[in-house]
Amino acid sequence: MSDNKAEQDFTLGRPVLVCRWRLASGGLPMENRHLRALSKRVVNGQAVSTQLVAWAKQHIEWTLRDGSALNPDGVLMIVLDEKGQAAMTVGPYEPIDSPTAATLADRAIESAREAEETGVAPETLWVARGDTLVCGMGAAEDASGSVTLVCDLANTVGITVTREQGIAQGLLDNTLVYDEAFLVSDEHGIVCASDAAGPRGAKLAEGYERLLAAQKNKR
Repeated sequence: MSDNKAEQDFTLGRPVLVCRWRLASGGLPMENRHLRALSKRVVNGQAVSTQLVAWAKQHIEWTLRDGSALNPDGVLMIVLDEKGQAAMTVGPYEPIDSPTAATLADRAIESAREAEETGVAPETLWVARGDTLVCGMGAAEDASGSVTLVCDLANTVGITVTREQGIAQGLLDNTLVYDEAFLVSDEHGIVCASDAAGPRGAKLAEGYERLLAAQKNKR
């Protein structure tokens, strides 16, 4: 693991896991959720160690203090290599261009492939069917930090959430029945499909934006 005090002898190997977590006003609003999800991830077939999670928790404050001045609303990135070494940095945030339902579904499918190796998908496709939200995950899959947030937001406003595998592919194949679609992402938050937006996703997106605004009030 690398820190800011002794990096001259540190060389990061081939990245096998990259976590991208959205910042707000120089802070990490979902820090505890992200760290819990990090503890569920897998690198080279082995669970991420408690020591690495502790390292990440300790270094978040240092990294944000040194690196968030230029990108206070940027992205915190944690990179793990095949040897279990880790590095942390801050970069600018870039929104998703043309977030159509198909684009979001493609991202969710790619993220699911990542989850097959690392245990947690950083992005998932969600759809609304009537009064129910459907999360594109299997019942036994570990949730990302952003997924746990959306589940809590939905519970707060009384929206039922279920899980269902394969909804992203179903959307692309035009076999999925849905009223609206949105992406839930550790990096991008809640992104409503430009061609399949609706009140459910919009309400959750508003809740996410309030979380970011609350972080600003803490600074």
